[in-house]
Amino acid sequence: MRAMPNFQTDPASACGDAPSLICRWVSDLTGNDELADLIDWLVARPITVLFVFGIAFVANHLLRRAIRRLVARLASQQDAKADPRRIAGLRAKAREKAAVLQMQAERSKQRAESLGAVLRSVTSFGVYSLAVAISLGEFGVNLGPLVAGAGILGVAIGFGAQTLVRDFLSGVFMLVEDQYGVGDVVDVGDATGMVEAVNLRTTRLRDVHGTVWHVPNGEIRRVGNKSQQWARAVIDVGVAYGTDLERAAAVLKEVLDSVWHDALESATVLEEPEIWGIESFGDSAITIRAVLKVDPGEQWAAAREVRKRLKPAFDRAGIEFPFPQRTIWIRDAAPDAAAVEPATPRFESRGEPTED
Repeated sequence: MRAMPNFQTDPASACGDAPSLICRWVSDLTGNDELADLIDWLVARPITVLFVFGIAFVANHLLRRAIRRLVARLASQQDAKADPRRIAGLRAKAREKAAVLQMQAERSKQRAESLGAVLRSVTSFGVYSLAVAISLGEFGVNLGPLVAGAGILGVAIGFGAQTLVRDFLSGVFMLVEDQYGVGDVVDVGDATGMVEAVNLRTTRLRDVHGTVWHVPNGEIRRVGNKSQQWARAVIDVGVAYGTDLERAAAVLKEVLDSVWHDALESATVLEEPEIWGIESFGDSAITIRAVLKVDPGEQWAAAREVRKRLKPAFDRAGIEFPFPQRTIWIRDAAPDAAAVEPATPRFESRGEPTED
């Protein structure tokens, strides 16, 4: 009896060490290694890639949604602290403070949204990069040379765009650390002014003259924020050397206390004003230093209010504001003519000159 031909083949020879179900099925059904390998390339592996990208899409969607919900929760918490309906029912003074609170809430909201955008971008890049790597591995692509080439390309791009990368990273750290935000008055070295916008690459400032400055975040080496928590108005007052210093300090303290107790909207003094004492001895004045602790951004208005009240108070107390004086000596007496007149020679009849 003649033996039946055996069409069984080894799936590993056609589909590799980890054969797919489709490749196994075709190999067992037809016994053709080439056909099984072709079906594996045209059907099984594309299906696997689609499955991988489907999982990546779902994972990316869920992660981005979680980030958006987290950002929305943070933003809603800040909005609740500065509800416009609550602000409308307050008095003028309270509305002023509530408006500041609303600005701070807007700043925190903008910071949360910026960080959320960064996290969403990083999440999408990471998820889809992993999906691409898995898909290339399914087609038998060696990822080692690709990773090395990507590393070299990344180094080249890093050298070419290192300024942009530096600005981006600096912007991320500024947002994370909350160094400043919209509405703050900051000193960044080259420019000083109020922050109008902050993004991952640049910071936009407007100075006291109205000039708008666009400062790259990577060029900011230091930041002096004049609008966080509280501020201090430093007032130096010069008095003449003949002034009774105790009397001058007492009048100055009365003016400071009046500003404190009046609770002005534009100059809210948080603590009792202080007289620090004599600051310096100048050419024509003794400088007395006083300070007021005020709300952020109100130090300049507080100092102007003190100076406005100090002038009439000093006038009533007979205290003089010194000013530079110069003494000029003028000599109006005519000098002795004999002392400056040159000797004139006289001539005798013989024509020989002779001097007296």
